Amino acid sequence: MGAAEARLFAEEGATVVVADVQDEAGAEVARQINDSGGSARYVSLDVSSEAGWTGIIRDTVQADGCLDVLVNNAGVGGGDAEMVDFTTQDWDRVIAVNATGVFLGTKHAALAMRRSGGGSIINISSIYGLVGAGSGAAYPASKGAVRSFTKAAAVQLAPDNIRVNSVHPGFIDTPQTGWMMADPDIVRTLQDRTPLGRIATPEDIAWGVLYLATDESSYMTGSEFVIDGGITAQ
Repeated sequence: MGAAEARLFAEEGATVVVADVQDEAGAEVARQINDSGGSARYVSLDVSSEAGWTGIIRDTVQADGCLDVLVNNAGVGGGDAEMVDFTTQDWDRVIAVNATGVFLGTKHAALAMRRSGGGSIINISSIYGLVGAGSGAAYPASKGAVRSFTKAAAVQLAPDNIRVNSVHPGFIDTPQTGWMMADPDIVRTLQDRTPLGRIATPEDIAWGVLYLATDESSYMTGSEFVIDGGITAQ
Protein backbone atom coordinates (compact mmCIF):
# COMPACT_ATOMS: atom_id res chain seq x y z
CA MET A 1 0.00 0.00 0.00
CA GLY A 2 2.73 2.45 0.91
CA ALA A 3 4.54 1.80 -2.36
CA ALA A 4 1.34 2.34 -4.37
CA GLU A 5 0.63 5.56 -2.49
CA ALA A 6 4.17 6.84 -3.02
CA ARG A 7 4.04 6.15 -6.76
CA LEU A 8 0.64 7.78 -7.18
CA PHE A 9 1.63 10.88 -5.20
CA ALA A 10 4.78 11.22 -7.31
CA GLU A 11 2.76 10.88 -10.53
CA GLU A 12 0.63 13.78 -9.31
CA GLY A 13 3.74 15.93 -8.86
CA ALA A 14 4.54 15.49 -5.17
CA THR A 15 8.07 15.26 -3.83
CA VAL A 16 7.90 12.00 -1.90
CA VAL A 17 9.88 10.79 1.10
CA VAL A 18 9.57 7.02 1.41
CA ALA A 19 10.24 5.85 4.97
CA ASP A 20 10.40 2.28 6.23
CA VAL A 21 12.52 -0.27 8.08
CA GLN A 22 12.72 -2.40 4.92
CA ASP A 23 15.68 -0.50 3.52
CA GLU A 24 16.19 -2.44 0.30
CA ALA A 25 12.53 -2.45 -0.66
CA GLY A 26 12.03 1.19 0.29
CA ALA A 27 15.07 2.35 -1.66
CA GLU A 28 13.81 0.40 -4.67
CA VAL A 29 10.46 2.20 -4.59
CA ALA A 30 12.23 5.57 -4.52
CA ARG A 31 14.51 4.48 -7.38
CA GLN A 32 11.55 3.42 -9.50
CA ILE A 33 9.82 6.76 -8.92
CA ASN A 34 12.93 8.71 -9.89
CA ASP A 35 13.53 6.53 -12.97
CA SER A 36 9.96 7.29 -14.04
CA GLY A 37 10.53 11.02 -13.88
CA GLY A 38 9.22 11.64 -10.37
CA SER A 39 10.97 12.95 -7.29
CA ALA A 40 11.55 10.66 -4.30
CA ARG A 41 14.13 9.67 -1.75
CA TYR A 42 14.27 6.90 0.81
CA VAL A 43 14.95 7.36 4.52
CA SER A 44 15.18 4.52 7.02
CA LEU A 45 12.67 5.00 9.84
CA ASP A 46 11.40 2.93 12.74
CA VAL A 47 8.02 4.57 13.29
CA SER A 48 8.01 3.61 16.97
CA SER A 49 11.12 5.78 17.56
CA GLU A 50 10.48 9.40 18.49
CA ALA A 51 14.08 10.30 17.68
CA GLY A 52 13.59 8.83 14.24
CA TRP A 53 10.54 10.96 13.62
CA THR A 54 12.25 14.10 14.88
CA GLY A 55 15.10 13.55 12.46
CA ILE A 56 13.06 12.72 9.36
CA ILE A 57 10.66 15.65 9.79
CA ARG A 58 13.55 18.06 10.42
CA ASP A 59 15.48 16.83 7.38
CA THR A 60 12.39 16.91 5.15
CA VAL A 61 11.61 20.52 6.01
CA GLN A 62 15.24 21.51 5.51
CA ALA A 63 15.40 19.80 2.12
CA ASP A 64 11.98 20.70 0.73
CA GLY A 65 10.98 23.85 2.62
CA CYS A 66 7.85 22.43 4.23
CA LEU A 67 5.80 19.33 4.89
CA ASP A 68 2.35 19.36 3.32
CA VAL A 69 1.14 15.76 3.70
CA LEU A 70 1.91 12.83 5.97
CA VAL A 71 0.57 9.33 5.35
CA ASN A 72 0.94 7.12 8.42
CA ASN A 73 0.89 3.84 6.53
CA ALA A 74 3.33 1.60 8.42
CA GLY A 75 1.71 -1.39 10.06
CA VAL A 76 2.19 -4.96 11.17
CA GLY A 77 -0.25 -7.81 11.58
CA GLY A 78 -0.82 -9.48 14.88
CA GLY A 79 -1.29 -13.08 13.85
CA ASP A 80 -4.37 -15.25 14.19
CA ALA A 81 -4.03 -16.31 17.82
CA GLU A 82 -7.14 -15.88 19.92
CA MET A 83 -7.11 -13.05 22.42
CA VAL A 84 -6.61 -15.37 25.40
CA ASP A 85 -3.53 -16.88 23.75
CA PHE A 86 -1.93 -13.56 22.81
CA THR A 87 1.39 -12.73 24.48
CA THR A 88 2.32 -9.41 26.05
CA GLN A 89 5.39 -9.24 23.82
CA ASP A 90 3.32 -9.61 20.66
CA TRP A 91 0.83 -7.04 21.95
CA ASP A 92 3.55 -4.49 22.67
CA ARG A 93 5.14 -4.90 19.23
CA VAL A 94 1.89 -4.37 17.31
CA ILE A 95 0.80 -1.42 19.45
CA ALA A 96 4.24 0.19 19.11
CA VAL A 97 4.10 0.19 15.31
CA ASN A 98 0.40 0.54 14.56
CA ALA A 99 -0.68 2.97 17.29
CA THR A 100 2.37 4.64 18.83
CA GLY A 101 3.88 5.12 15.38
CA VAL A 102 0.77 6.98 14.24
CA PHE A 103 0.83 9.18 17.33
CA LEU A 104 4.49 10.08 16.87
CA GLY A 105 4.15 10.75 13.17
CA THR A 106 1.09 12.94 13.69
CA LYS A 107 2.71 14.83 16.57
CA HIS A 108 5.90 15.75 14.76
CA ALA A 109 4.25 16.38 11.39
CA ALA A 110 1.76 18.71 13.08
CA LEU A 111 4.56 20.74 14.66
CA ALA A 112 6.08 21.27 11.22
CA MET A 113 2.74 21.95 9.53
CA ARG A 114 1.86 24.58 12.10
CA ARG A 115 4.91 26.56 11.04
CA SER A 116 3.98 26.41 7.35
CA GLY A 117 0.28 27.15 7.65
CA GLY A 118 -1.40 23.75 7.57
CA GLY A 119 -1.46 20.36 5.93
CA SER A 120 -3.15 16.98 5.70
CA ILE A 121 -2.41 13.90 7.80
CA ILE A 122 -3.85 10.56 6.69
CA ASN A 123 -3.78 7.66 9.13
CA ILE A 124 -4.28 4.16 7.79
CA SER A 125 -6.59 2.17 10.04
CA SER A 126 -8.63 -0.86 8.94
CA ILE A 127 -12.15 -2.20 8.84
CA TYR A 128 -11.06 -3.82 12.10
CA GLY A 129 -10.89 -0.36 13.58
CA LEU A 130 -14.66 -0.25 13.02
CA VAL A 131 -15.88 -3.82 13.62
CA GLY A 132 -14.75 -6.80 15.64
CA ALA A 133 -12.26 -9.35 14.36
CA GLY A 134 -12.71 -13.09 14.75
CA SER A 135 -9.12 -13.56 15.91
CA GLY A 136 -6.19 -11.56 17.15
CA ALA A 137 -6.06 -8.98 19.88
CA ALA A 138 -3.52 -6.23 19.29
CA TYR A 139 -4.28 -5.60 15.62
CA PRO A 140 -7.95 -4.59 16.05
CA ALA A 141 -7.06 -2.74 19.24
CA SER A 142 -4.35 -0.78 17.45
CA LYS A 143 -6.59 0.06 14.50
CA GLY A 144 -9.39 1.16 16.80
CA ALA A 145 -6.87 3.39 18.55
CA VAL A 146 -5.92 4.94 15.20
CA ARG A 147 -9.58 5.71 14.50
CA SER A 148 -10.21 7.43 17.85
CA PHE A 149 -6.83 9.17 17.95
CA THR A 150 -7.46 10.57 14.49
CA LYS A 151 -10.67 12.21 15.67
CA ALA A 152 -8.97 13.75 18.70
CA ALA A 153 -6.11 15.04 16.59
CA ALA A 154 -8.52 16.45 14.00
CA VAL A 155 -10.35 18.49 16.62
CA GLN A 156 -7.17 19.73 18.27
CA LEU A 157 -5.37 20.61 15.03
CA ALA A 158 -8.26 22.18 13.12
CA PRO A 159 -7.39 25.72 14.32
CA ASP A 160 -3.97 25.23 12.70
CA ASN A 161 -5.55 24.34 9.33
CA ILE A 162 -4.29 20.76 9.70
CA ARG A 163 -6.76 18.10 8.61
CA VAL A 164 -6.52 14.57 10.02
CA ASN A 165 -8.52 11.67 8.58
CA SER A 166 -8.43 7.89 8.84
CA VAL A 167 -8.67 5.35 6.02
CA HIS A 168 -10.26 1.96 6.66
CA PRO A 169 -9.36 -0.60 3.98
CA GLY A 170 -10.96 -3.99 3.63
CA PHE A 171 -9.15 -7.06 2.32
CA ILE A 172 -6.18 -6.14 0.11
CA ASP A 173 -3.80 -8.19 -1.99
CA THR A 174 -0.37 -7.16 -0.68
CA PRO A 175 2.83 -8.99 0.27
CA GLN A 176 1.71 -8.87 3.91
CA THR A 177 -1.42 -10.84 3.02
CA GLY A 178 0.37 -13.09 0.56
CA TRP A 179 -0.09 -16.16 2.76
CA MET A 180 -3.86 -15.72 2.46
CA MET A 181 -3.89 -14.88 -1.23
CA ALA A 182 -1.97 -18.08 -1.97
CA ASP A 183 -4.87 -20.16 -0.63
CA PRO A 184 -7.77 -20.34 -3.13
CA ASP A 185 -10.23 -21.29 -0.39
CA ILE A 186 -9.35 -18.22 1.66
CA VAL A 187 -9.57 -15.99 -1.42
CA ARG A 188 -13.05 -17.33 -2.24
CA THR A 189 -14.15 -16.78 1.36
CA LEU A 190 -12.95 -13.18 1.33
CA GLN A 191 -14.59 -12.54 -2.02
CA ASP A 192 -17.85 -14.00 -0.76
CA ARG A 193 -17.73 -11.70 2.28
CA THR A 194 -17.26 -8.65 0.03
CA PRO A 195 -20.39 -7.35 -1.73
CA LEU A 196 -18.37 -6.09 -4.71
CA GLY A 197 -17.02 -9.62 -5.05
CA ARG A 198 -13.32 -8.91 -5.28
CA ILE A 199 -10.28 -8.22 -3.15
CA ALA A 200 -8.83 -4.72 -3.30
CA THR A 201 -5.58 -3.78 -4.99
CA PRO A 202 -3.19 -1.37 -3.24
CA GLU A 203 -4.11 1.21 -5.90
CA ASP A 204 -7.78 1.07 -4.82
CA ILE A 205 -6.68 2.41 -1.45
CA ALA A 206 -4.07 4.80 -2.81
CA TRP A 207 -6.65 6.78 -4.78
CA GLY A 208 -8.62 7.40 -1.60
CA VAL A 209 -5.49 8.46 0.25
CA LEU A 210 -4.62 10.85 -2.57
CA TYR A 211 -8.05 12.45 -2.35
CA LEU A 212 -7.60 13.15 1.36
CA ALA A 213 -4.26 14.83 0.59
CA THR A 214 -5.72 17.28 -1.90
CA ASP A 215 -7.68 20.51 -1.62
CA GLU A 216 -10.69 18.66 -3.05
CA SER A 217 -11.18 17.20 0.44
CA SER A 218 -10.63 20.53 2.21
CA TYR A 219 -13.82 20.21 4.27
CA MET A 220 -13.02 16.73 5.56
CA THR A 221 -11.36 16.23 8.92
CA GLY A 222 -11.88 13.64 11.63
CA SER A 223 -13.59 11.47 9.02
CA GLU A 224 -13.50 7.71 8.49
CA PHE A 225 -12.86 6.98 4.83
CA VAL A 226 -13.99 3.37 4.37
CA ILE A 227 -12.69 1.58 1.26
CA ASP A 228 -13.83 -1.98 1.76
CA GLY A 229 -15.97 -3.12 -1.16
CA GLY A 230 -19.06 -2.93 1.05
CA ILE A 231 -17.99 -5.31 3.84
CA THR A 232 -18.97 -3.05 6.74
CA ALA A 233 -22.25 -2.10 5.04
CA GLN A 234 -23.67 -5.54 5.82
